[in-house]
Amino acid sequence: MNLNVLYEDKDLMVVEKPSGIESQSSRGFEPDMVSQIQNYIMCPKTGGNHKICTKLSTDWGKLSTKPVQNSGKPAPAYVGVIHRLDKPVSGVMVYAKTRKAAAALSNQVKEGQMDKIYNAVVCGKPVDNVGNFVDFLRKDGKNNVSEIVDKSEADSRRAELEYEVVKTIQREWEPGKTEEYSLVRIHLLTGRHHQIRVQFAGHGLPLWGDNRYNPDFASGKRRGSIALCAAKLSFTHPVSGKRMSFEMEAEGGAFAWF
Repeated sequence: MNLNVLYEDKDLMVVEKPSGIESQSSRGFEPDMVSQIQNYIMCPKTGGNHKICTKLSTDWGKLSTKPVQNSGKPAPAYVGVIHRLDKPVSGVMVYAKTRKAAAALSNQVKEGQMDKIYNAVVCGKPVDNVGNFVDFLRKDGKNNVSEIVDKSEADSRRAELEYEVVKTIQREWEPGKTEEYSLVRIHLLTGRHHQIRVQFAGHGLPLWGDNRYNPDFASGKRRGSIALCAAKLSFTHPVSGKRMSFEMEAEGGAFAWF
């Protein structure tokens, strides 16, 4: 995997996270974004490819003054995780390269100053072309799921988002049988666990490919990658104070229908 870098300076990096990759350090041997960014910082000419970087660092020691992760040499570069995306979700992410930048960016998340726009394909069509959902969610950490509950329930947390229907199409899956699908653009106003997936499923509009909250995919009746992408990220640079915005195109899977 080569890292797709949208922006980089001495304080931070903005990158595209592919689907199927952990956004933070993984516990096993599978690739994750933190390791890829560390490899990129230490060995930029390889684009963060761990295997190539390891070989080049061995063959050409001059390529980087810092060794790759797990090389048995000094510790890898600092990478601060500011926010997270679920493993199957692709999207734009910012990572800090210094602890000072990490603290400032994390505070923006806490204060709701980091704007996140998502694209998703949902099964069905919302009643309103422009609207918002306000629910209370409770996380079940043991099973790694969340659910909509009454606000009076213990551990419930308010969840809010705004959405706009970009386009609705019909697709025929069996002769004479068509189904509606909508491409929606979502402005996340709170950052709850699985929020978009839970709220849209709870309002009768489960995401295509969601194997946790879409019954057809959870049961194995259908298969496909979840159609959810963190398409736009805006924040204030922790040092310069400049407002920055980055976007990526949601591609492949159900997004290709649109």
